[in-house]
Amino acid sequence: MKQKEAAVTTQASQFVGDIPETYDRCLGPIIFEDYARDLARRAAAIGPARVLELAAGTGVASRKLRDALAPETHLTVTDLNAPMLEVARSKFNAGENVDFVTADAMQLDFPDNEFDFIVCQFGVMFFPDKVAAFREAHRVLCSGGAYLFNTWRPLLENPFANIAHDATAQFFPDDPPQFYKAPFSYPGPEAVCADMSAAGFVKIEHDAVNLTKPVTDWRHFAHGLVYGNPLIDEIRSRGGVDADDVMGAIETELRAQLGAEPASMPLRATVFQGHAG
Repeated sequence: MKQKEAAVTTQASQFVGDIPETYDRCLGPIIFEDYARDLARRAAAIGPARVLELAAGTGVASRKLRDALAPETHLTVTDLNAPMLEVARSKFNAGENVDFVTADAMQLDFPDNEFDFIVCQFGVMFFPDKVAAFREAHRVLCSGGAYLFNTWRPLLENPFANIAHDATAQFFPDDPPQFYKAPFSYPGPEAVCADMSAAGFVKIEHDAVNLTKPVTDWRHFAHGLVYGNPLIDEIRSRGGVDADDVMGAIETELRAQLGAEPASMPLRATVFQGHAG
């Protein structure tokens, strides 16, 4: 990976401070819950016994997985950032068959062949070395175990993110924030499948999951697009611009390009599944 791309990916993984709660409240219901439900449905159809979730964030998919999986299925929820994981933990009651572990997907502290299923919602794009991360997932899977995950399609196919990126860039023409490049940096099925194959996965499949999402409050959503991810840190580190002004510009463009509330917007992602050889 190029040095600049690695820097963007590393910075983009820093979901700390007030970001986790804002991410969960303002972005989760709009852009993550439906995809989480889709992954949970697919996982439950397999009927796994020992499930590992990588890059779980605030537990949007974790909660859907636990609700969909059989009660006897054990779920281990992990994320690199402890503050995100604490929000995820708050969504569960005592006695549910789930553990929470702060873990780096690049170097998992689990034995070989520990799980028969791995799930990752919109996380692999942030891994600095995709093939190495796939190899690590392959290592902790038992033979024949499956890895299920999704990725966003390109920025231009997900206008909410393209709008946020372009509107923010207007405030910093000489040094535009790059956060929104990271989540949409790994969209090509051919590249993803090649990386999975290089890591030892076989029987790799993928399919598009295209949604039309209703939106009732663009301001609420725009707040999440600025304050619910590391974009806010990029804005503050550059200085000279009020983050609320950036939020207002994004809100205005969302409404102008996607319509006044109640409105809807397209969401475009790809789901992948491969098996440990």
